[in-house]
Amino acid sequence: MTQALPKDLLDWGSLAPLRLVSQRLADGVYMGVHRSRRRGSGIEFDGHRDYVPGDDLRRLDTRALARHGKLLVRQFETDTDRRLCLIMDATASMTYRSDRAPAAKLAYAALLGAALARITVAAGDTVSLDWLGGKQATALGASGGREAFERVVAALEHAVPGGDEKLREADFELALAPTARRAGRGSVVILLSDLVDLPRHAPQQFARLSNRQRMALAVRVLDPVEATFPFDGAIRLRDSNGGNIVETDATLARAGYLDALEEQRRQWEEALVAQGGRVVTCTTTESPDEVLRRILRAAEGRQA
Repeated sequence: MTQALPKDLLDWGSLAPLRLVSQRLADGVYMGVHRSRRRGSGIEFDGHRDYVPGDDLRRLDTRALARHGKLLVRQFETDTDRRLCLIMDATASMTYRSDRAPAAKLAYAALLGAALARITVAAGDTVSLDWLGGKQATALGASGGREAFERVVAALEHAVPGGDEKLREADFELALAPTARRAGRGSVVILLSDLVDLPRHAPQQFARLSNRQRMALAVRVLDPVEATFPFDGAIRLRDSNGGNIVETDATLARAGYLDALEEQRRQWEEALVAQGGRVVTCTTTESPDEVLRRILRAAEGRQA
């Protein structure tokens, strides 16, 4: 059985490059996951998907609009492949790291994202990268091969978390639009996020990326302190943007906080499962190789 990756290796800034750590993680967990499912000459009709801003208007199905009252785009077999579409959350809350954690949430999520990219390109498939929030966050179109992995790693290493406020509904939908255009039949869309600085209807908006042709998967990355709220007595809490400070009694607040955390998970799971998607929850103190296995099981439609 593969040994768990040492936790201190998550601090690649001072101990090891993200490239080496993620490659070791990927190689130890899962290689040769599948053969590419891209097929056909590109002229055979292969179903519909919802229209998203930026789609080629020539692909709109006007008959479907008249019949169903919604904008649908025609897809063909050249739109089908086994593609990984990564969406990284680089909003301010992802910078959090408690004394109990080996890395900030964004660093841990980046390790998982890089390992998933490594597995994808090793299988001969393509990977793309998009962002929620962040500064110096480089989006990458779908590509394959070793160079694609290197580009993903470079983008993950150079991104800086940022954002002064919670994402608005319109901003969140706009951020998902490039992924919606890229994700053809057989694609897996993976959002790596703490799900904190996201708008109210984010679960439903993200779930729309999942249908019979592709799967959407949310990987919820939490700090162990966020997951358990292990405080007692009077405490002062500061929001993720360093602004508002709240003083409260931790013992009295714990039950309400944990209930709200569970309700958030339930809302995301309810929205995604209804569309054939999945939610995987982890903390930054968990063994990355075990979390990666759970993500892969969920992406294959099995219980995570």
